[in-house]
Amino acid sequence: MKYLYSILSITFFFVSCKKEEVVKPKVKYDTSTRKEVFRDTSKLGIVDLPIHFEGASVLVFPVGDLTVGDVNKGNYESSKTAYDNSANFNISNSMENEITGFFRNVKFQVIGQDSLRSLTEQVILIENMSYLKSKKTFVYTLSDNDTNQDNSIDNNDLNVLYLSDEQGSNFIKISPDLQEIIDWEYIEASGKLFFRTLDDANKNGQFDKNDNVHYFYYDFKQGKSVEFKPL
Repeated sequence: MKYLYSILSITFFFVSCKKEEVVKPKVKYDTSTRKEVFRDTSKLGIVDLPIHFEGASVLVFPVGDLTVGDVNKGNYESSKTAYDNSANFNISNSMENEITGFFRNVKFQVIGQDSLRSLTEQVILIENMSYLKSKKTFVYTLSDNDTNQDNSIDNNDLNVLYLSDEQGSNFIKISPDLQEIIDWEYIEASGKLFFRTLDDANKNGQFDKNDNVHYFYYDFKQGKSVEFKPL
């Protein structure tokens, strides 16, 4: 019985630790310890093969990272051997009008030209990139701020909404700071992009039933987001 009690105690300890890990705050509001986040140079940069969306005048190259550990980045053969059985060199997946994955940047190449331009110099993590053909616009769901203050911008930070034109210029945020993007939808008939966000109203670092849902639309003619109240 004592042995069983010890096992149960240990199990409870690990379950408790797991629960603590799950409820790790997505937002910390103490700015006194906030540090500037830099790109992790211990990872091997890699670019996916180009993607073309129907109607677009550019090729799109998602840019991401592979963890290299002790692999010598200057030696292709050793890198290839180390990764053959452990790494996926694709950092994104493409569908009809969408790219998903975890990538750090995007490069654009106008069809018929050789030069490439980067979307941004910011440290960000893009999870979704969608093409609005009628607007010649890309919509991005990404993290742009170390909101949980763990010195890394990753998928544990808040997601926000950005737009750019189809050549990667005019890269702008259209959702409010410190509000988690829930979803978005472009309605062709209205010419507006609708989206919802969640606001950590009680400032406990978590998003739950005690927080507020906000409703917005982005007006392309006015070039701004407008909050509205459907409830």
